[in-house]
Amino acid sequence: MARALIRTPALARPGEIVEIRVLLQHPMETGFRPGVDGQVLPRDIVTRMEVHFEGERVFAADLFPAVAANPYIAFPMRVTVAGNLVVSFQGDNGFVHRETAAIRLA
Repeated sequence: MARALIRTPALARPGEIVEIRVLLQHPMETGFRPGVDGQVLPRDIVTRMEVHFEGERVFAADLFPAVAANPYIAFPMRVTVAGNLVVSFQGDNGFVHRETAAIRLA
């Protein structure tokens, strides 16, 4: 079971550029590493991250096997209105996860 932690500013001013930080707890197994029995562990990575704010996509990233376990991604975003930030992840083996965070204006 994955879990995402989303860090947004407590309050933002209209027009301000804020930093959004996301930490996803996921093992990110590359599919190249042998296990204790010598067999290669099956690949299990997050392949896509998308962020929507009030229905509009504001950030997207494709992830690859070289990304470390528990990926941490930060990006800037200009805030014009208060609303909900929806962060979604897709990955191998049918992995889908979604988290929501609110952004409030000062």
